[in-house]
Amino acid sequence: MSALSAPPAWARVGVSGASGPLRIALSSQADLRFLPLTVARELGYFAAEGLRVRFVECASTAQAMRAVEQGDADVCGGAFEHVVRQQPDGQFWRSLVLLGRAPQLALVAARRHWPVRGGAAIRQWRIGVAAPRSASASLVHWWLDQQRVALGDVRLVPVGAGRPALESLQRGRVQALSHADPVITMLEQRAQVRVLADARTLKGTAEMFGGPMPGACLFAPEPYARQQGAAVQALVNALVRGLKWLQTASPADLMRLVPADHLLGDRAAYMAAFEKMRETLSPDGLMPQDGPATAWRTMARLEPRLAGAEVRLAQTFSNEWALRAGQKIQWA
Repeated sequence: MSALSAPPAWARVGVSGASGPLRIALSSQADLRFLPLTVARELGYFAAEGLRVRFVECASTAQAMRAVEQGDADVCGGAFEHVVRQQPDGQFWRSLVLLGRAPQLALVAARRHWPVRGGAAIRQWRIGVAAPRSASASLVHWWLDQQRVALGDVRLVPVGAGRPALESLQRGRVQALSHADPVITMLEQRAQVRVLADARTLKGTAEMFGGPMPGACLFAPEPYARQQGAAVQALVNALVRGLKWLQTASPADLMRLVPADHLLGDRAAYMAAFEKMRETLSPDGLMPQDGPATAWRTMARLEPRLAGAEVRLAQTFSNEWALRAGQKIQWA
């Protein structure tokens, strides 16, 4: 078979006995947003479903999506907003399972640059984000819109994830930072920042976006979701089981399985961050009823090109796999 006629990556992945592992591309496994993946791996839930899983770390969710498109990964981990913003461009992805019921991100400013007196000071800022067109960049854009400051009046600086992002603010490379935990909580506990926008709680998220705003999920191209049902169901089974475990996990339980490098050298801050964001973890992997509409409304406001576009929200997700996973867990 020639390279041109070879089946795409999503057509070659299955459950036990497949030609290779199911590859999940994501920006930073150490972010608390992706903790359910770590839990499912460390507790053997993937293996119990007959899956061999390999994580493909990328610099951003956009790069993770490219990895899937180029056949270097099979499924992508990232914010649900990436799914809805791609459909008007003719790229159909589908959320397979929801991990977070909120963006689980916050925007903070270094205390030495606060208080800000007037919008002119903000317009001179360098603001750290994971990458352009990332969920962290969208949070910045949303906050700037509330302050009536144009996105072009500030400079968004890609700082990556984890320790590089933490150090970019501590060393003054940026004046503000939009990021996930545990990084934000570490900065808070050291009294180094002031929180400007917080989407790490259900209440704060609803107030900010006017409804439930879905956060991290696993998503895949529509053909993979449609044709690789056994692999998808096994993957969702493992993650729903991990989400259920996290609802009642104790600090000691968590510390036994989280890799040391995920803690960034501060176990207490990691646990404090987890306790704050625990409520935003999906308890069942299901997409909330109004979640896709909130995500679309937000993206359409932030990106003028989307304002008049047509989108089929029912095709951006499916709860069927999570519902089946819940039934399996209930009767296990």
